[in-house]
Amino acid sequence: GIGPSDASPDEGVVEDLPLIDEKAVEQLTEGLISHYLPDLQRSKSALQELTQNQVVLLETLEQEISKFRECNSILDINALFSEAKHYHNKLVNIRNEMMVLHEKTSKLKVSGLNI
Repeated sequence: GIGPSDASPDEGVVEDLPLIDEKAVEQLTEGLISHYLPDLQRSKSALQELTQNQVVLLETLEQEISKFRECNSILDINALFSEAKHYHNKLVNIRNEMMVLHEKTSKLKVSGLNI
């Protein structure tokens, strides 16, 4: 006998479909496209403008970041110069102290020789 698997569930459906009018499909497609296309094109141009603005913004941010980096490096250089000045002053003081000590030791040597 004929089992349930022998009969196709789609059997007879194709014959029941009405004939599709190609011209009607084409007109419906054109109508659908003409309805949505202007909005999509406006959205596309708005997205392009947004993308261009983002590129400009990113470039501006990069320039500002590089300015901040330059400022930081200038501050570092200034700190380095003030530190160098501080240590130079220390060296000058040490040299002066050494000269004073040298004079004192020279006087001690002379007075020690005179004894």
